[in-house]
Amino acid sequence: MGFITHCWKNVGFEFWIRTGCLLGACFLALSQAWGQSATLELVNLRANRQDNVLVLNAQLKLELGPVVEDALVKGLAVHFMAEAELMRDRWYWFDRKVGVVTRYYRLAFQPLTRRWRLNVSSEPFSVTSLAGSISQNFESLNEALGVVQRQSHWKVADASELNPEARQYVLYRFKLDVSQLPRPFQIAAGNQADWNLQVASQLRLSAEMVR
Repeated sequence: MGFITHCWKNVGFEFWIRTGCLLGACFLALSQAWGQSATLELVNLRANRQDNVLVLNAQLKLELGPVVEDALVKGLAVHFMAEAELMRDRWYWFDRKVGVVTRYYRLAFQPLTRRWRLNVSSEPFSVTSLAGSISQNFESLNEALGVVQRQSHWKVADASELNPEARQYVLYRFKLDVSQLPRPFQIAAGNQADWNLQVASQLRLSAEMVR
């Protein structure tokens, strides 16, 4: 009987050791997957007057998840959209939209040259043409994303559109635009966090900015 008890003690000990190792491996795999998850944060948002225009400066922290990176490498173009709305307070109704400006980004991988191409435009991209957009090529994905993350000296409004007697603010939005993906990808992207990247913020304009 003593021999049997001793065997069961050894079996039980080995079972818990193996279980612990398996759980540890699972947690390690999960932590690595979490470490590769997509990130979108608004680091800085400010506005100022330059000559007779109001300009906006936005700094983002943007890291694509493995699902999106894999789609890019396989030839799928990924679109981003930044939008800034100049709003004016109205106590008696919804706030008034004074104006809106938009930037569109199209990021694609070029397999023949192994380079990344970024197109930027103030108008939506055509399905068949990128005419009218500014194009840049980059050696790495991080370099291309570096441009997307910084929106500097972005004209939001002319001085004539600003009312020094009213309270005004800028409503800023940035997102990965899944509506530009092929229809099958749009359906699949709806269930994957890597594709759900969006951020929004409100910036109140000071009196100095609107005078």
